[in-house]
Order: sequence, then C-alpha cells, then structure tokens
Amino acid sequence: MLALALGGFGIGTTEFVTMGLLPELASAMHISEPTAGHAVSAYALGVVIGAPVIAALCARVARKRLLVGLMIGFTLGSVATVVAPSFQTLVLARFVSGLPHGAYFGVASLAAASLAPAGQRAKAIAAVMLGLSGANVVGVPAATWLGQHLGWRDAFIVVAVIGLATVVALFRFVPELTGVKATNPMTELGALRRPQVLLTLLVGAVGFGGMFAVYTYIATTLTDVAGMRVGQVPLVLMLFGVGMVVGNIVGGVLTDRGVDSSIFTIMIAMAVILAGFVAAAHNPYAAAVGAFLVGGSGAALGPALQTRLMDVAADAQTLAAALNHAALNMANAAGAWLGGIVIAAGFGYTAPAVVGACLAILGIFLFTATVSLARR
Repeated sequence: MLALALGGFGIGTTEFVTMGLLPELASAMHISEPTAGHAVSAYALGVVIGAPVIAALCARVARKRLLVGLMIGFTLGSVATVVAPSFQTLVLARFVSGLPHGAYFGVASLAAASLAPAGQRAKAIAAVMLGLSGANVVGVPAATWLGQHLGWRDAFIVVAVIGLATVVALFRFVPELTGVKATNPMTELGALRRPQVLLTLLVGAVGFGGMFAVYTYIATTLTDVAGMRVGQVPLVLMLFGVGMVVGNIVGGVLTDRGVDSSIFTIMIAMAVILAGFVAAAHNPYAAAVGAFLVGGSGAALGPALQTRLMDVAADAQTLAAALNHAALNMANAAGAWLGGIVIAAGFGYTAPAVVGACLAILGIFLFTATVSLARR
C-alpha cells in the first residue's frame, strides 16, 4: 500500500508544483502567467487522453507489470520536462508526463480495493490517494521552494527521482495482484456504454473544476491579493496539502457509510467554501484557512467518485477507475482555462473562486439528475 501511495506522491507533486511555480515559469520563458497556465492544461489533457487509451489497450497486461510500466513512462516524461529547451517542448513534455496518470491511479485503486477488508474499500482507495494528498504537504512545498530559489527545472528533477524510487518500490513490494483480473479491450470499453459511468464522470469533470480554478493561480492570489511575501507561498501550499490529507481521510470514511450521500455533502461544502474564498483571499490569515478548506473539500470528493465509478462499471472497472482521473483532469484543464479567462478579462485574482463556486453548484445539479436517473 505504501508503494502504491508513493506513486501517487510523485504524480501529485508533478501535477500541483507547476501551479505553484507559474510566476517563475512565466518569467523564465518570457510569457504571461495565463499563457504559462497552458502547461497545466497540457498535463491535464495528457491524463484525459492517456487514461482510456492505456486502460483499454493494456487490459490484458498483468496489473503489477502495468503499474511498473506506467511509472517508468511517468519518470521519462519528468526527465523530458527538465531538459525542455522551449515552452513548446515543455508543454509537450507535460502532456507526455500526464499520459500514465489516470491509468496508474485506476489500477492502483483496484489493487487497493482487492486487498481491503470487507466494507473498507473506500478507505483503502483513500489510502492510495493519500500519496496524492501528502504530496501537497511535503512534495509540492519542497519542490516549489527549490523552484523559487534554484530554478523551476530543479523542482522536476525531484519529481523524476520520486518516480524512479516508485518503480523500485512497486517492483520490490507489490504482490502479483491476482485478485485484480485482466480483461480485454472490448470489455473495458463497455464502460463507455453505461449512462451512470458517463454521468458520474461528468459530475467530476464539472464539480471538481472549482478547486483547480483557484489553485492554478493561488501563488499570485496570495501575494497580490492577500499581501503575502513570496517566501510564505510554500507554507500556504503546505497548508493546502494538509487540508487534502484531512479531506481524503474524511472522504473515505463518509463514502464507506454512503456513496451518494457523501458526494452530495462534499459538493455542497465545496460550493460554500469556494464562494467564501472570494472574501477570504483579501486577508492573509483568512486566505490560509481558505486554502486549507479548498484543498480538503476537493480531496474528499476523490474517493467518493472513485468508489461510485467502480460500483456502476460492472466488469469494466479498470477503465472506469482510470477515467475518474481523466475526468478530474478535465476539471483541472477547464478550471485553469476558465480562471485564466476571467483574470485576463480584468476581473482580478479572486474571480476564479467565483467561477469555482458556480462549477460546484452546476456539479450538484448534475449529480441530482444522475441519482434520479439511477433510481428510475
């Protein structure tokens, strides 16, 4: 379980550190910050494309071998990011790095669920995703600090080292996972014919966008709106990560008690928190608390959506589980894009929180329709 979570730690570090280093990346590449945000969207697009393609084409591959292969690909993408000579090649490297993301978490979640005691599937899935949350406590702040003081490329050297360590840990400690059966491409693609799978993915793609709309531009929000020093930004990113850890644990407990009710509860809380961040961002202390709550509400939604997808996917669980992270990274891309639009339009750095609250509310309405359709 720790080896599986280590992979999540590396993936979480590379996914979120780009957002914390957008000002440095924009300055180094001589581009605007909204343009630099395209590196975030490129990674997310890689996840969206890679998750279904890899999950389907590799359906017959033994699960442990697939996990190791995915982390090797992730590590190579991180190395390509370090050596990228231009912004265009950087965007391409971020896209390649994102390709293994969804498939890794999908297979790792199924592996965790197969090893979990009865009635504790969501807690096991949350344990794997704890690596993703923990990255925001240690990995992202540390890599952000390195990027600010030594250069943004050094942050991705750290990511590549974590990826290599994960490859070794997976090979050494993860069992053969005979409880997670390999299938075939056509069986896995059958998930795309199930309305509840598609609707649940849509809920995640829309409702989760609010967190990313805020987090993508949080560095400048903290300095220009809340009045913090640049050196304080990693501390708030760490607090955001602590919120994700707490939210991840709470989400797993709530989901084991009731999947649909937990999704409703978490998404309502997310809408309220994002709306409140508009005002909180003007005070450094309130902004720090707001970052903690935004991270917590977002992380709590992950295990709930992952578990629901596994429940409604029948015999196509690998693809459905992988598509969860594709949907969340569609939210990542959309959140970064919409946040950049409202900032470029002159509405300021609190405007992404308004966009985020609207996305969360829309997600609530979509999930209400999804549950209603399931009951009928």
